[in-house]
Formats: sequence, C-alpha cells, structure tokens
Amino acid sequence: MQPQTRDWLEGLRGWAAAERQRRPQPPAWPPAERAVLAAALVTWLDTEAPSLLAERAADGAGDPDPAVVITTGPAGLAALEEILGRDDPLCGQWRERSVCVTEREYRLWCIRHPDPEHQRHVNHWSWIKTRVPEERWPAFARWPLGPGEAYWLHRTGTTGAGRERRLCHLWKWTGAAAVLLKPAIDEGVTGLVG
Repeated sequence: MQPQTRDWLEGLRGWAAAERQRRPQPPAWPPAERAVLAAALVTWLDTEAPSLLAERAADGAGDPDPAVVITTGPAGLAALEEILGRDDPLCGQWRERSVCVTEREYRLWCIRHPDPEHQRHVNHWSWIKTRVPEERWPAFARWPLGPGEAYWLHRTGTTGAGRERRLCHLWKWTGAAAVLLKPAIDEGVTGLVG
C-alpha cells in the first residue's frame, strides 16, 4: 500500500471513530440481520475480494494494493468488527488494509478527501433494507409472505476494482429468522440496478 493510500485509510478510520463518538447509534437490528451480513462479508473477503484486487493490480490503475472501504449499516459494522477481530489468517489479511464505515461516514469523508477515480481505494457495500414499503411487495408476488412476515432486500456491490458490480438478494423476515427467497433479483424499479 502506497504511503498516500495508507494516510487516506488511517484518516478515514480516525474520522469515522470520532463521528461515532459524536453520533452513537444503538443497535436496533435483529441478530438475523447481523448473521446475513456476516456471512456475506466473510464470503466476499474470502472469495471475491482477492480476485477483484488481483484484477485491479493487473490493470495498473491506481495503487495496486488499495485500501478496502466496506460500507454498511449498524448490523454490518458489528458483524465486521467481530469478523476482523478473530485470530485467523483471513481476518489478519484484511484487518490492516480495510475499514468498515456507514455510507454517511464514507460520503462525508470523500467530500473532504476525494478519491474520485478510486486511485487509493475499493468500495464494497453490503447492507439490508429491512423496511421495504408495502407498495413494492407486488413486485415480489412470486415469493408470497405469511402473516407477520416482511421482505428484506440485501444490496451489495463493489466499485473501484474494474467494472462496477451490483446485486440485490430478496429475503423474508419471519419475525424470528431471515430466509433467502431469491438471490440476484432484478428489482424492476426504474433507476435501480440489481
């Protein structure tokens, strides 16, 4: 990692930590949301990220060893903190080169310290929309809900490592568990890719 990349990453880490001190967010998410995000993040770190970063290094665009910024919500922050805190090779490999922040923290940091062409970093996002408005539900009629159930949309993607990737997975929340209904759905909403 080049020195300016490391400085950018360390600056984001410090700034995000200070933001969370000023604006603490109590965990208000079900454990199932954290579990879904944890599984997705471990899979991404273990299988997708290495190949994406190898592609980026081969392209010769920007720092060949970029910082990895993972944007998510409170459940994802908790999941990644636990994952990176583990004492195993996968976690150690990512601990120094990555940071997990909210979308708000990332956007505000990039306004102050832009990296518009992703010269210094790759951004991976993984978050769950747990409150899908009922007017959207007819689009998911092929996967009906039972009483008291609700749809979740897990949005994930990566930019800064070649071609941008975006996916959306349809889940249902039963009130006790999250159940994957359909991976890689087409949301069918104008203006959204996924």
